[in-house]
Amino acid sequence: KMKQFNGGGGGTGLDAERGRFPHCVVWTPIPVLTWLFPIIGHMGICTSTGVIRDFAGPYFVSEDNMAFGKPVKYWKLDPSKVYSTGPNAWDTAVHDASEEYKHRMHNLCCDNCHSHVALALNLMSVEIG
Repeated sequence: KMKQFNGGGGGTGLDAERGRFPHCVVWTPIPVLTWLFPIIGHMGICTSTGVIRDFAGPYFVSEDNMAFGKPVKYWKLDPSKVYSTGPNAWDTAVHDASEEYKHRMHNLCCDNCHSHVALALNLMSVEIG
């Protein structure tokens, strides 16, 4: 069963069966590594329509094809708490973070999928909590 972590914003447009998680951060286990260290996993961030973007390896950000399989957890964020300006601020931030990470080397410890998601959240200036 899919686990949700409360971040607000309701579940509008959410369709786990089809892999659509609008305004969500999604998480999936990494084989072997997550078995040994359950807190470690792979994450991505979704557009307003639920398309998953994840920094999957050196110079590669995937779209709707997470590096380690379908999400098993999601964290729904409230798009009304995005404070950056401009039309489609959420999607612009996800796009810009993804474009930036298409030019970066993947590093398991310090510049990875978590960093990609953090950049998108920072670019949109979302209030969390």
